[in-house]
Amino acid sequence: MSGKATKRFLPQEIVRKKRDGGVLSKDEIAFLIDGLTKGTVSEGQVAAFAMAVFFRGMTMDECVALTLAMRDSGDVLDWPDAKGPVLDKHSTGGVGDNVSLMLAPIVAACGGIVPMISGRGLGHTGGTLDKLDSIPGYTTQPDGALFRKAIAAAGCAIIGQTGDLAPADKRLYAIRDVTATVESVPLITASILSKKLAAGLEGLVLDVKTGSGAFMAKLEDARGLAENLVSVANGAGLKTSALITDMNEPLASAAGNAVEVKNAVEFLTGLSQDARLKEVVLALAAEMLVAGGLASEVESGRSAAEEALSSGAATERFAKMVTALGGPSDFVENCDDHLPSAPVQLLVGADKAGHVEAIDTRAIGLAVVQLGGGRTRPEDTIDHSVGFVGLSGLGEKVEPGFCLGIVCAKSDADAERAADALRAAYRIGERPPGNPLIYERIGGEAV
Repeated sequence: MSGKATKRFLPQEIVRKKRDGGVLSKDEIAFLIDGLTKGTVSEGQVAAFAMAVFFRGMTMDECVALTLAMRDSGDVLDWPDAKGPVLDKHSTGGVGDNVSLMLAPIVAACGGIVPMISGRGLGHTGGTLDKLDSIPGYTTQPDGALFRKAIAAAGCAIIGQTGDLAPADKRLYAIRDVTATVESVPLITASILSKKLAAGLEGLVLDVKTGSGAFMAKLEDARGLAENLVSVANGAGLKTSALITDMNEPLASAAGNAVEVKNAVEFLTGLSQDARLKEVVLALAAEMLVAGGLASEVESGRSAAEEALSSGAATERFAKMVTALGGPSDFVENCDDHLPSAPVQLLVGADKAGHVEAIDTRAIGLAVVQLGGGRTRPEDTIDHSVGFVGLSGLGEKVEPGFCLGIVCAKSDADAERAADALRAAYRIGERPPGNPLIYERIGGEAV
């Protein structure tokens, strides 16, 4: 818990030191985060600190100290009864990225324990918790007892950050959100890793997105973030690697909340599996299994993940997780009966022949938000039924009227606006050269 900082400092002097490019000590950082948690350091001082970090950056030792101080601002979980390695994954966010819904049960079926602390939608990117909220009864904010009960039953549980886990992160993020300091790599790193370290993990795999639908659109920016995350996590004692993956098109053929949950159920049961989505899921699963010592190398880890998927073991874990957290016991078998469905569906056709040359993936994410599937203000209520299905991918050959996607909307007017946005997001022209799906692995030599 917070309160570990014993030395006293003047907050404004810490801010001044960082403003002028100085290197903060571990004690200075701990004092500032302890004051943020307790309210003894003002929001104005923390905002000034965030802006100083934005412009001056942080050394690796400072990043590690900030991450650990934020971790220690609340409870740090332990898993003394775990029957396997405690593992997790974090994605920097994208469109049609429902990977967590399949990845957690796959890894659990292979012997891992996956207490996955996830978030809600941010900007144009979808949030795993918003997707799970479309399942009737599913508790995304359980108390500690229910969280542990679900882990015991299914080997995995996907939930939201509780008030007792890294509370300094919640406060600091709220300040960053309104002071134009969200993009600071040291602050992003500490925000992500403090929550993961507080979850008591033994291994972590990061999915850092790059492309038109990613926060880090440029590969070099994504690489810099991945390298910083991996270095800080390992410096804080958590075995971590990262994959830089492509987000120049939606990862799944669905984008929204309930529609992505249905896509995940179809993936798990083998009814329909988007090829790019499957490749990313299996690659991340293999990394997690190697990190946890459940596979000796990536190839055997991938084989184990494929077996968990094809045998139905992963589907069984997913069903147990949903039921343990309050969802319907027959959800997998009858997901259409339980998921909300939008009253209006509209096919969006291409206006000319050619190939899908480029996709403004961010625009598709924003179109989901405009449909009501995301938030423009924190207090907004989400319509879980809306979104897109049947999205076409890069390189696909199209003719006039060819289906680029289907809008799921609550009204005809909303559907027409979303159709215009979707059509504008697709550029039809020459067949593009293929983008790598997985650009790089960060975190030591590939195993």
